[in-house]
Amino acid sequence: MTDLRSADAAFLQKLEEQLPPDTIRAAEPRHLTEPRGRFIGQPTAVAMPRTAAETSVIVSACHAEGVAIVPLGGSTGLVGGQVIVEGALPLLISTERMNRIRAIYPAENAMVVEAGAILADVQAGAQDAGRLFPLSLGSEGTARIGGLLSTNAGGLNVLRYGMARDLCLGLEAVLPDGSILHGLRRLRKDNTGYDLRNLLIGAEGTLGIITAASLRLFARPANVATAYLAVTDPAAALRLLALTQTRLPGMIDAFELIARRSFEFLNEHLPDVRQPFAEPPEWSVLIEIGLPASMDAGAEMEALFAAALEEGLVQDGVIAASEGQRAAFWTLRESIPIANVKVGAIASHDISLPLSAIPDFVRKSGQALEGYGIRINCFGHMGDGNLHYNLFPAIGRVKQDYTSVASDMTRIVHDLVHELDGSFSAEHGLGRLKVGELERYGDPGRIGAMRRIKDALDPRGIMNPGAVLRR
Repeated sequence: MTDLRSADAAFLQKLEEQLPPDTIRAAEPRHLTEPRGRFIGQPTAVAMPRTAAETSVIVSACHAEGVAIVPLGGSTGLVGGQVIVEGALPLLISTERMNRIRAIYPAENAMVVEAGAILADVQAGAQDAGRLFPLSLGSEGTARIGGLLSTNAGGLNVLRYGMARDLCLGLEAVLPDGSILHGLRRLRKDNTGYDLRNLLIGAEGTLGIITAASLRLFARPANVATAYLAVTDPAAALRLLALTQTRLPGMIDAFELIARRSFEFLNEHLPDVRQPFAEPPEWSVLIEIGLPASMDAGAEMEALFAAALEEGLVQDGVIAASEGQRAAFWTLRESIPIANVKVGAIASHDISLPLSAIPDFVRKSGQALEGYGIRINCFGHMGDGNLHYNLFPAIGRVKQDYTSVASDMTRIVHDLVHELDGSFSAEHGLGRLKVGELERYGDPGRIGAMRRIKDALDPRGIMNPGAVLRR
C-alpha cells in the first residue's frame, strides 16, 4: 500500500479532460455528512458519472495517481462509511446520475437497475410490473441500491426474504484498477468460480464500486394481515414466533419486538402518532403475514391470536381492520427511531443474537447497566435476531451527563453480545465507526483473510480507505 495523494486541482483538471462536462464539481454539504452527524468530511470534489464506462475512467485515474475514492449512494449509512475526515483529500464518486431501471422481467422475477436508483423507485417499478421487491427500511425514500448492496442492508422483511445479499442475482461493478466486472446475468445457478458478487456485497466500497445490479423479485402476497400483540416478555415473544412459524411457515413478513419505552417516547415526543393500546404493554410484537389468494389472512391472524391467548403467550392484541389502520401500525413502528433521536441517545447498538439468547441478553444487559441511571429502549427485528438496543438519559438529565461512561456502557453491551455468540453489527455495517470493534471481537483468521483480499484487489489502498479495515 502506497501513500495517498490529494485530489488536488492539477489532478482534477487532468481528469476533467477525459470526461463529459459537469462530471466533476465541488462537493456539497450533503456529500460530506452522515445522518447522525458524527463525521464531517473534508471539502473536496465529487465525480458524478453517468455510466460504468465513465466510472472506470475515474477509478483508473485514481488508481494511477494514488488518489483515495469514497463511493457515495444516498449517504444514509449510520457508521461513517461515506466520510473521510482527515488525511489526503479523497475524490467522492456519487452514483446519483446512474439511476435508471434498465429492465424488468416479471416472468423471471428479476429486474436490472443502476446503482443510483432510489429504493422507493425500485419498489414502485416492481409494483407496476405486478411484482414485489421486498427490501424495506426507514430511509427507502433516499437510500440507493448501490449503497444498500454495499452495506448488505437488512430492514423489516429479512425474516421472509433475507438481507440485500439474498435479493441480488448479479452485479456490474468497477474494480479498484478501473476494470469493469460485467456480472449482470439473471441466473439462480452459476457455479463458475469465485463468487465476486458476494465479495462486493457488504464490502462498503472497499473492493470496488457497484454500478448496477440484477435483483430478485417476488409475487406479491394476495392477502395481508397486521397486528400488535401484547406479550409478557421477550421469552414469550420468542415462543409466539415459533407458534406463528409452525402455523404459517414461510408466510411471516415481519415480526418486530417493541418495548414499552418505545411507546413512552412516542407519547412524549410524537403524540400525534396513533397507538394501538390504551395502556402500553411492557412488551409487544408487530406481526405481519402475507398469504396467497386461497387463504384468508385476517382469519388466520385471528386464529393465531386465539391460539396464542390460549397458550398464555399474549394478553391483548389489536388486528388492523383496514389498510389505513395497517398503515398506522407501520407508521408507529417507523416513528420509533425518530422519537429516539428527539430524546437523544447516549449510545446506540445494532446487534444480532441467536434467537434463543435474546431473553437472556435482555435480562443480563438490563442488570449490568442498572447502576448507570439510564433508560433503555430495546426494539427491532426479533424474527431475524436483530435488536436495536439504545441507551438514553434518565428523566431530567441529558446525554452529555454520561460522556465519561458512554463507552463503558457500550463495552458492557458488546461484551455480552460476544459472550452469547452474537454480532455487534447486525445490519448497519462497520464503516469507520466500528473498525475498533472488529479488531476487538473479530476472529483473527477472518480478519487476516479480509486484509489479504483487500491487498490483492486494491494494492494501492484507494478504495474507501479506513472503512471496514484500519488503513
